Amino acid sequence: MSENNIENDESIVALEQRLGISRRSFMQFCAAMAATMGLPNDAVAAIAKAVATKKRPSVIWLHFQECTGCTESLLRAEHPTLEKLILDVISLDYHETLFAAAGHQAEAARRAAMKANKGKYILVVEGAIPTKDNGIYCKIGGQTAIEMLKECAADAAAVIAIGSCASWGGMPSTPPNPTGSVSAGEILGKVIPNIPGCPPNPYNFLSTVVHFLTFGKLPDVDDIGRPKFAYSRLIHENCERRAHFDAGRFAMEFGDDGHRKGYCLYKLGCKGPETYANCPSILFGDVGNASWPVGTGHPCIGCTEKGVAFTKPIHELAVLKTISPPVGLPRIIEEQGVGITIGAAVLTAAVAGAAFGAGKQMAQNLGKNVKLDEGHDERTPS
Repeated sequence: MSENNIENDESIVALEQRLGISRRSFMQFCAAMAATMGLPNDAVAAIAKAVATKKRPSVIWLHFQECTGCTESLLRAEHPTLEKLILDVISLDYHETLFAAAGHQAEAARRAAMKANKGKYILVVEGAIPTKDNGIYCKIGGQTAIEMLKECAADAAAVIAIGSCASWGGMPSTPPNPTGSVSAGEILGKVIPNIPGCPPNPYNFLSTVVHFLTFGKLPDVDDIGRPKFAYSRLIHENCERRAHFDAGRFAMEFGDDGHRKGYCLYKLGCKGPETYANCPSILFGDVGNASWPVGTGHPCIGCTEKGVAFTKPIHELAVLKTISPPVGLPRIIEEQGVGITIGAAVLTAAVAGAAFGAGKQMAQNLGKNVKLDEGHDERTPS
């Protein structure tokens, strides 16, 4: 079915009425999802059909050692808003932050949803999992985070780790890591899809879920579980400040002239050259141009990379994985010379004369040494 035909499909018409969203806006959303995932144009119709007609999958969303920033990021998705599409497309059956229920009621709802959707629900994990002292440093409803994660993952159709904490330990695992925090994948003993970031971009998570709805499987991931459509390119490659890097224009201090002019932040510790993410391509927060850290003047901290964020000091220079800026690049405006002064000329002449005299004497001595080495007495005529 073509994109033009799908717009007139009854399911799309019904979706328009149910969500209060125009067909054009909905198709633009589907096209954006396809583009984000690097899918061809003919995938737009498949995405639209899947979102409009397939049964809403049950989603169990767990919270462990985290700040809830990942959820807050998702709540700020505006195209479309969470309540108009995501919560209507998925059945969010357990989420501690958004739940009206609490205590035993919340845990009963989680177990009921898991039983009713056994083998079909999506498990989303937010936050790192403490392992020290048998995981006692994070408990929900009488269960440790380790116990709850393993229980929920056992019958899940897919497990997705959202945020740096769940993906690789994040801030809780920063040395000395007093609670022994690890990623969700380490607890489960396998590579699972990770959407790292602190916080992650909501559209990377959204695209991953839409891919699952459309094709019945999660998108291709790299060797550490990150979807390739979002984490296969260095931030440095698509950064709007890249031209300044190539030309040797760097901000040297926060607030200096180069910083105000939008020069490259590499020398202020930007980790963009060693961080894989699509931040400069899709931006954050739906607030317009430059709505991401580097765009607003702060160096990237490498939050999608284990061993970079929360490990390297913010001011430490990034490891350049592609090209190094030439050391000998001149400044943008070179200062003009004022010519040599009389005193400097005299001093230069004196130094040059001394050097010439020393050179002549050295040559003479060298000649004598050669003769002596040849066994000739320089006082004896040849």
